[in-house]
Amino acid sequence: MIRSKPSALKFRLSKSFLMSLPIFLWIIVFTSIISIAGFVFLSLAPSFADSILLVPQNIFNGQSLWTLLTHVFFHADFLHLFVNMFSLLFIGSVCETIIGRKRFFWFYLVAGFFGGLFFIASAYLGSLTGLTSVLGDLNFAGVGASGALFGLLGILAVIIPHKKVYLISGPIILIIVQILLPQFISGAFLTILDVVLTILLFTMIFSLFYPSDRLRKFALPLEMPIWIAPIIAIVPLVLISFFVSLPIGNSAHFGGLVAGIIYGAYLRFNYPRKVEMIGRVFR
Repeated sequence: MIRSKPSALKFRLSKSFLMSLPIFLWIIVFTSIISIAGFVFLSLAPSFADSILLVPQNIFNGQSLWTLLTHVFFHADFLHLFVNMFSLLFIGSVCETIIGRKRFFWFYLVAGFFGGLFFIASAYLGSLTGLTSVLGDLNFAGVGASGALFGLLGILAVIIPHKKVYLISGPIILIIVQILLPQFISGAFLTILDVVLTILLFTMIFSLFYPSDRLRKFALPLEMPIWIAPIIAIVPLVLISFFVSLPIGNSAHFGGLVAGIIYGAYLRFNYPRKVEMIGRVFR
């Protein structure tokens, strides 16, 4: 028999429950709070953007070095935040199950940091070569969890490369269209189209949870081995950026992916039996 005051027991149970929650859920909650607070804060004091966002020129000047890591937890807008946290919900759950809580937490930070380093290095090369639309610009700010997410994807691509996944191509296509539209359309018509495309995007995403195969096809899901997914997610955007400047940090995506592939190779080399067993489970 356990003797304890009801309030103390309730606190102990609540604390135990919270500590047992997966790390990826904690990251989603923390990132959402920080990002929303950032939206409000920057709207009131936009001059602080250089202290929050990752700006390559600032890093080369020895300023705001902490943004190499903190940029992972801020986002450009609600759509950016939603898409990244929605992706983390699925990729994070699988990856944390495979590598464990502690490794997941520390690697998430390392992958985000790696993505930031690649973003800065790529921007420097862009300034030297003039290919700023492809490689980035020293004054182009980077923000978001995408680098860390691609790191998780890199691990999975090495550990369970043949695992079948669905890439929801519909929302990806709509996001690209939304990015490209301002290059050709402006004014009220652009605003109307942007609202319509946003509604379609959220409809496609939520259709994935609806118990109807017919409605689920509305999101244009493409089945593929997981090792192909990062290629499909990066290469088309790089090709488009040769013709149109995109507000997407492909170099950060690539940096996180490289970190994930390296760590995935380390795990495969050092724990071959566990990796083989995991491969059978996630076949």
